[in-house]
Amino acid sequence: MKNQLSFDQKYNIILERDTSYENIFITAVKTTGIFCRTSCTARKPKKENVVFYDSISEAIQNGYRPCKVCKPMEMALETPQYIKDIIKELNNNPFLKIKDYDLIQRSIEPNTIRRWFKKHYNMTFQAYQRMLRVNIAFHKISKGESITNTAFDLGFESLSGFNSSYKKIIGDAPSKSEYKNVINIIRITTPLGPMFGGATQKGICLFEFTNRKMLETEFKDLNNRLNAVILPGENEHLIQLKQEVAEYFKGVRKIFRVNLDAPGTEFQQSVWKILRKIPYGKTWSYQDQANELGKSKAVRAVANANGHNRVSIIIPCHRVIGSDGSLTGYGGGLERKKWLLDFERKNLKN
Repeated sequence: MKNQLSFDQKYNIILERDTSYENIFITAVKTTGIFCRTSCTARKPKKENVVFYDSISEAIQNGYRPCKVCKPMEMALETPQYIKDIIKELNNNPFLKIKDYDLIQRSIEPNTIRRWFKKHYNMTFQAYQRMLRVNIAFHKISKGESITNTAFDLGFESLSGFNSSYKKIIGDAPSKSEYKNVINIIRITTPLGPMFGGATQKGICLFEFTNRKMLETEFKDLNNRLNAVILPGENEHLIQLKQEVAEYFKGVRKIFRVNLDAPGTEFQQSVWKILRKIPYGKTWSYQDQANELGKSKAVRAVANANGHNRVSIIIPCHRVIGSDGSLTGYGGGLERKKWLLDFERKNLKN
């Protein structure tokens, strides 16, 4: 397959510590005998001392050992276990308020957890907790529960304070909850880097790499199309998504069963439906897609619709390549696209 990274391109990627290429290739250093991930923060080696490998196993087979700084044997940008535990605890107990004192009692540095949430969710830890409580409040009120009871049940000290927080986050007063939707969002770690999964009560509406350039635009588009607000939290579709994605990257799942709620134009919907027909481990061209759609001259329109797909991997736009066999545009980056195609072909053979 075409579009391979050159040695110089790979070297520039490690100089920039680019997380977009996690697991795409491995950097080995001849003088130290170690191998690193692309985002390693250790001092960068001279170009003449570097060897690039396609996989961790290849680096180990050639006698290199894992770096103690970037820990390439672990999942890239994995959520720390103590944060996983706290998120789970908050989801299970909406009455809980974890303050700095509580963190210190758990031997957790408050500044550390604040930095993590700011970096990965673009909000403070306290804001995350408030949004979780408002998310729960939204669903309670939508099901007909009393606004007053909901406010005090969730630990708000006054009804006015609850109404202010609710309107600031949801955009409408609690009494108008029936006219609004919520998109729950979670962070999922994958071998290619972290991804955001988003779901309504109907199904998955978003699955994208967290560093996708168009992500903010996609968030706004979903908010407008679904009349929704995006809030942290899980639902049954996101729980199923995590399970199926884990199975996919283990090589044991080839078809996704999770429900989708991906809004788009009628034409976009028809194109995305065709995308899901492309078999695991196979590739089609844009022309193949257009032909399957019965609109052989609509190649550019088909390519444009593919580009507006917000549900990566599950709606497999990575399986579409150029008519000449070259890799073409992919929101997650061409090297991730190549990795996914190689991964699927390997598992198909096995």
